[in-house]
Amino acid sequence: MRALLLWAALIAPATAAEAPKTFADHTRSLAPQTGFIELWRDADKGRVLLSVRELGQPFLLTTSLPYALGSNDVGLDRAQAGEGKVVRFQKFGNRLFLVQENTRFVARSADADERNAVAESFAGAVLWSGDILASEGARHLVDFSSFLLADQHGVVQRLADTKQGAYRIDERRSAVLPAEAKAFPDNIELEALLTFAGPGSGEYVRQVAADPASLSMRQHISMVRLPDNGYQPRRYHPFSGGIDTAYYDFATPLASSLDVRWQIRHRLEKGGKPIVYYLDRGAPEPVRSALLEGARWWSAAFEKAGYKDGFRVELMPEGADPADVRYNVITWVHRATRGWSYGNAITDPRTGQIIRGAVTLGSQRVRQDILIAEALLAPYGKTAAVERRKLAEQMALARLRQLSAHEVGHTLGFAHNFAASRHGNGSVMDYPHPVLKLGADGGIDLQDAYGVGVGAWDEYLVKYVYGDFGSGEAEANALAKLRSDARAAGLQYVSDNDARAQGAAHPNGLLWDFGPDALKTWDQLGAIRRRALDNFSFDVLPDERQVGELEARLVPVYLLQRYQGEAVARLLAGGEYESATSADIRAGRAAAGVKTTPAATQRAAIARLAETLRAEYLALPAGLLDQLSPPAAGFDRNKEYFGTRMSAVFDALSAAETGAAQTAGFLFDASRLNRLYWQHARDAAMPGTGEIIDAALASTWKRNSVPGKLGGGEAVQLAANWVVLDALLQVVDGGKLHTNVDADLRQQLRSLAGWLKANPGKGTTAASRAQAADHVLRYLADPRSVKLRALPTIPPGAPI
Repeated sequence: MRALLLWAALIAPATAAEAPKTFADHTRSLAPQTGFIELWRDADKGRVLLSVRELGQPFLLTTSLPYALGSNDVGLDRAQAGEGKVVRFQKFGNRLFLVQENTRFVARSADADERNAVAESFAGAVLWSGDILASEGARHLVDFSSFLLADQHGVVQRLADTKQGAYRIDERRSAVLPAEAKAFPDNIELEALLTFAGPGSGEYVRQVAADPASLSMRQHISMVRLPDNGYQPRRYHPFSGGIDTAYYDFATPLASSLDVRWQIRHRLEKGGKPIVYYLDRGAPEPVRSALLEGARWWSAAFEKAGYKDGFRVELMPEGADPADVRYNVITWVHRATRGWSYGNAITDPRTGQIIRGAVTLGSQRVRQDILIAEALLAPYGKTAAVERRKLAEQMALARLRQLSAHEVGHTLGFAHNFAASRHGNGSVMDYPHPVLKLGADGGIDLQDAYGVGVGAWDEYLVKYVYGDFGSGEAEANALAKLRSDARAAGLQYVSDNDARAQGAAHPNGLLWDFGPDALKTWDQLGAIRRRALDNFSFDVLPDERQVGELEARLVPVYLLQRYQGEAVARLLAGGEYESATSADIRAGRAAAGVKTTPAATQRAAIARLAETLRAEYLALPAGLLDQLSPPAAGFDRNKEYFGTRMSAVFDALSAAETGAAQTAGFLFDASRLNRLYWQHARDAAMPGTGEIIDAALASTWKRNSVPGKLGGGEAVQLAANWVVLDALLQVVDGGKLHTNVDADLRQQLRSLAGWLKANPGKGTTAASRAQAADHVLRYLADPRSVKLRALPTIPPGAPI
């Protein structure tokens, strides 16, 4: 008995130590934050504890980057919103799992077995698991730090995709930030400092990081209660102009589509809370006022739709956390180079209800607008210098107002409409080119370069997406009438899928164009380009800028017609068509099929584009050439310059090759050539591929001698000739042509080789013609024996 008592005494302390700890044991001295999920901030141990009560209850999880990389090319921007995921906590044994639902495949059915059958058919994902520290009834305490310290935003993948190398999180140089953890009734906000270790050899990380082998950023996590059932979703329609969210619903009737699409939109009810956006306090003046003004343009459209004071834009309250998912935020983002701006919406994937709007505005875009304005106005000379500089800044701020309205529009649920420019200031959801004119004095006029306020299409968008029309048949009829009225008013809708490709067919779905007539605007811009080149001098460059920057300012002037050139090319085998449903066609609200561009218009387009391949268009004035200087000591060329094969000095041949490559890319796009072939096959009166190639060759290889007064004209022409030949061989070699189109082009090339041999020319022209004929014949005989040249890299134009 004495031995048993002694044994009991020896093991008693160990037994007590192994007793389960309670909530109070783990949270002693920590103040709870009550909210959607109760949390404790443990600053001493660098962790965040969560009390999870509602197991199995879905909620929304999303990420953002309060501190980011600063590289437009990588695309990890400050305040960048991540993907929204529907998740839930589940308990297995003594561990909690965070499970992501597969919201792309569902069964919206009252039958639980039917719902389960779909859920069991498609894989979900376990995003995290952790040990339960303590349980009290339905409450379970977990340390959520390991989730916060993992790459939830996808930084590592993004770095790999942009070829910056293989990075990983260095846990010893990463930390949970308990002080940033906050709990609110419908959301909690959590944050961590993450350090990504990697090779540090990537071009883009070397441009921006303090140490490219050690990238420190912050990851913000928002966990949000899903909205209640009071929201009324709206069916997406292809002519709505809106953005949709979609899933496959296996509970739909057999004759119905599985593909269910809802319009994304904020919850807005008459007499209810307005939609409020907050502008980043980091935006300086006069930028701040321009951004506020532009974003507020939407207020008028909401008022017309019946929502007085339904939309507001304010400056972010001082001290507020812009990463807090409760705020719709317009963020002024800095990067090392100019780049795109974005408007993202975090939505409830079940209904399309917008939870949060997140706008990212790149700060360097406005500087590009000023650069273009200064390159056109030459405001640093002796004539009207102050007035011209002021006009350049006014143009840039006008563009900022439009940009602010545009990106906010995306977060309201509105898609691009690239056909709106056919109606002047038809929509802020188009990409606007500055409207340029020649004044009565022959000078370039930028006075009304950008529109003011939202357009007719924007007012339609707000009415269609947010208008209150009741429900059921009443709503469907009201929306159908809105669509019919919009079409009757001449409004067209062409968005990204039908506009962005180089060989896109719709002649009105154009980025960065202006005016109702593509050919007329082409001519207008051509006169402005010639005027700007003839007067181009150091008067376009501020006093303190290094001399090499003159060349960088030449680029947007030399390529001034780049987007209107695409508009002209879109006329070739182009055709108008509508986004509609079969009900719209049967009811006569929309037309079926494709309305082909008339032959005469197509031939006028061919003539204009062919002219851009001639030395007279591509050669620069002698006076301009004589002013161009290499970059000053300490400065280098970058992607905003033309390429050069002449070391430090300006390469006029590379500039000409760039201009020719732009036109050749439009003319010899495979999808465009396929359409040209087919339209001619159906109707011999329409242009075909042969007509396009004949026009290009007549302006290049087969043209008569270049006028002697054009200094260096023959060399410039030969440079363009080779680009045209390279582009033709590239499209034949690309494998995207129909076989019969490919055969036609090969015969055209064979004929060209014969013509070049029969017409050898003289001097340097003779040398190029002989080599070109040999090059073509060797390729046609054995493509593998010939290394094709890539077309020149064109300096970036967009975003402007």
